[in-house]
Amino acid sequence: MTRVHASYTKLLVALLLSVSLIFSQQAAFAAQPLASSPADGAAEYKQFLQEKFDISLAGSITKGEFIEAVAKALNYKPSGEAVTFDDLKADSPLFSSAAALYENGILEGPGVQGEQVLTKSVAVSIAVRAAEIKELAYTYPVEKVNSALSHLQVTSSGLSKHVAQELAAAVDTGLLPGEFYNSFKPGSAADEQLVNVLLGKILVTKGLYKKYLGYISDADIYAKLSSAYQTSDIIDAPKLQTLVNTALEQELITGYNIKDSRFEPNFIPSLSLIYGHSNFKHAVQLIGLLRSEGLDAKVQFEPKTSAFIHLAEWGDPGPNVVKIANGNYIAYAKEYDLEFEFSTVADKAAFQNVILTYAKKNVKDQTGLIASSWWQPLYYSSTELKDYEVITNNFITDKDSPYTVNPFSLNEDSAKVVAGLKAIDPDAVITPFQFWVDKPFFNYLHGEAL
Repeated sequence: MTRVHASYTKLLVALLLSVSLIFSQQAAFAAQPLASSPADGAAEYKQFLQEKFDISLAGSITKGEFIEAVAKALNYKPSGEAVTFDDLKADSPLFSSAAALYENGILEGPGVQGEQVLTKSVAVSIAVRAAEIKELAYTYPVEKVNSALSHLQVTSSGLSKHVAQELAAAVDTGLLPGEFYNSFKPGSAADEQLVNVLLGKILVTKGLYKKYLGYISDADIYAKLSSAYQTSDIIDAPKLQTLVNTALEQELITGYNIKDSRFEPNFIPSLSLIYGHSNFKHAVQLIGLLRSEGLDAKVQFEPKTSAFIHLAEWGDPGPNVVKIANGNYIAYAKEYDLEFEFSTVADKAAFQNVILTYAKKNVKDQTGLIASSWWQPLYYSSTELKDYEVITNNFITDKDSPYTVNPFSLNEDSAKVVAGLKAIDPDAVITPFQFWVDKPFFNYLHGEAL
């Protein structure tokens, strides 16, 4: 009886090991679950500063170089009012940036000392003022200052009152992240990593860095996406719509979309692309699809309203329409763009295969696709991608509102479209630019079915 029981036990163990091996082999072929993505750091800020502003600081960095970088990143220009410095003449290359920062309360003068090596304490002080949190800093009493500075193993002795307060506020607000605490010596030279982080944090604090809901991998990304969609609505931009509705009536364009520039994410062009759709279930499933394929990215939701001609013979046009002279209608549809910023160019390139495999309809009643997949999906990039086609956005802006109109056209039709729009409104601000779009949408503009 004991021998039989032992044999049974061995058989059971063998079966369990076999099942375990099978499942482990299956797991090896499955996409690994995405880990939570960390917040941007020195490397991301460095890349952003280089691509957006052509700012690159390395090696021994001077105070003057940092001043110029801050002015450039914030687009600060001097007003022209008289500004004087003890050690800087008006014809100096640094003068314009220094004057701009002085007028914005970032430099105090009377000297700039631009040729000196930038120290960590000076870099933080300039960053606090540029991030517009100096008033907060100057509320700090000595006890609160010393409490914050204890994280740096620094005391306020030897520092001026304002510098100590600025350092303390930088610690408490996160302007100076914890990764710099252990090595922070106020009088030592500021290195490239610290400088890039401080410049990045200035932009973040002022709302001039990237804007996004979160990452594909975030546990709460679906809730954030749902909230963004539910609070979006049809965009009403009467001045711009008068122009492009007339263009629709004249058959100058076949449609357009309106967007709100306040939702523009300010992503790095080389890593980002935009995907447009109208169905919210599709958006949810798209995020899940990308997760299942092991692709992670920052995600921004941009409300969008699309307009197109609804022919009278099609029947009831439904709500959100405008009747035009020939009896047809201009119909408005609530849509959205999802803009993604991937961590690598390779991940960005991989996006297309996922869409063509699981979100591109090729035959009627096709199965194996995510909900509401389109015949001609729309996704595009401002930088070149293999197997994409180039078209034109005849981009229209209004200086009195945040809204923009995006009438896409084939490149060869752009001049005609712009001329026609200008004939309707000579004062229209139109800035055509080319970009890379998926082939199915390119074929759609050519009047092809797929």
